[in-house]
Amino acid sequence: MIGPDAAIEIDPDPQERVDWEGELGIVIGRGGRGIAAADAAGHVAGFTVVNDISARGPHRREGAPHDAFRYDWLASMAQDTFCPMGPAVTPRWLLPDLTDQRLRLWVNDELKQDERAGEMVVGWRELVAAASERVTLEPGDVIAAGTPAGVGMPRAEFLRPGDVVRVAIEGIGTLRNPVVARTRAAGARLAAPRGG
Repeated sequence: MIGPDAAIEIDPDPQERVDWEGELGIVIGRGGRGIAAADAAGHVAGFTVVNDISARGPHRREGAPHDAFRYDWLASMAQDTFCPMGPAVTPRWLLPDLTDQRLRLWVNDELKQDERAGEMVVGWRELVAAASERVTLEPGDVIAAGTPAGVGMPRAEFLRPGDVVRVAIEGIGTLRNPVVARTRAAGARLAAPRGG
């Protein structure tokens, strides 16, 4: 995770096809397991803004034993800096109903995503309930609520070094992050020496 104004570091190879995904972040305040959707509000401390960056490029595996394993999810979604979040947590009591809050994402001031939180396929209460069926939620956990239409993949538009991504959710805040080329760490070994 990185915060506001921190750089999203990407491999500059265009084949990586690095995409944006503006999302509502649901911040857990009181843990639990098996939480009913009707009780979810009592477990949520507040909401934040998330940009769930994804490398959609050469991370497919042919011959995988099941469709779920066709992608290398670690390489695609869990690279360093690939989860900008912030700028703060807005307490849930300030936003008792997220129906009309708009989520918008811009790349270089060009609007790419624009959707109301209440129009998401699955509501935040149901997401808390579904997550708590599988894992025990702990205070501080963040559930990314999914992204609306407007990601780059369908249009073959992807992030490049020099871009600036902004995600705003009304009543929560605006998250801004520049995109830079990842550099190899000093002293990193490219290959094992030959002959031992």
